[in-house]
Amino acid sequence: MVYAGLSVALALACVLALCLGSYAIPVKAVLASLAQPLGWPAAPPERMQAIAVVDLRLPRLLLGLLVGAALAEAGAAMQAVFRNPLADPGLVGVSSGAALAAVAVIVLGETAHWSLLPMRWTLPLASFAGGALTTLLVLRLASLDGVARTGTLLLAGLAINAVAGAGIGFLTQIADAGALRSLSFWMFGSLGKAGWSELLAGAPFLLLALLALPREAGALNALLLGEAEAGHLGIDVERLKLRVLLLVVLAVGTSVALAGVIGFIGLIVPHLVRMACGPDHRLILPASALLGGALLSLADTAARLVLAPAELPVGVLTALIGGPFFLALLLRYRHLSEAL
Repeated sequence: MVYAGLSVALALACVLALCLGSYAIPVKAVLASLAQPLGWPAAPPERMQAIAVVDLRLPRLLLGLLVGAALAEAGAAMQAVFRNPLADPGLVGVSSGAALAAVAVIVLGETAHWSLLPMRWTLPLASFAGGALTTLLVLRLASLDGVARTGTLLLAGLAINAVAGAGIGFLTQIADAGALRSLSFWMFGSLGKAGWSELLAGAPFLLLALLALPREAGALNALLLGEAEAGHLGIDVERLKLRVLLLVVLAVGTSVALAGVIGFIGLIVPHLVRMACGPDHRLILPASALLGGALLSLADTAARLVLAPAELPVGVLTALIGGPFFLALLLRYRHLSEAL
């Protein structure tokens, strides 16, 4: 029943994303625009409508679905690994570390000539490296006797976010006019630069993470019992953590490279799914992917409509929703702050 509802929400999000915007397009024209490249019989759409649907809105929709799904599934996996309902790639610094690496590539890449790969491949790889280093640093700071403590984890993430923000600010000051235009896109997150080339470059990484994380669902369920109990069930807990965190960094790093920093999707969605599905990660992970894709697509559609014909960064809307939600979680789980 939950999956049926999520499927309906996802379909509705897709329809709204393709139809709505500063230039509204009827559903019939959208279907005709999608049918034409596939050779399906349909009345030919107007040229401007076909261009808007196929070249602009469709790649943007697909990117939003992938990024939203990846961030939500990564958030659910992080909450399971840390056994912490407040864990989120943005809160513990993974997103900001990935963003700092991506911004460094944008600002320094044109003059350094250190990369042998095209920029569309360099950005995701740099973001992955930045997110991975940030994750290792946060775990190192937050671990005591092999256990990552909740309070220290959040404080370490706060410090990493501050340092990464300072680094981004410094790079902004030395960036040229062309780089500054690109950097404004990273600050709050946006799907506005989505195109077929960006989608083809990032989709393999996102799909790898999306398909691999649910394979760890059984082990994550065992981890809910405790690390010692999971070990007694034959699970190598440390290797499980490493595998999951690498996949989380891959998902988050690629998402940041393609869409900038979009916060709170990984925090909000797993909680909503958990309330509907219970604690079983065999249900939580795929359901989070569905709801995350739908939620980010709906937020992006709203961002295109609020200030039309101008566009509001989608990260602003997710922060407006996620900030109060996070405060509510803090009040609900304030006993976790005893570790502070």
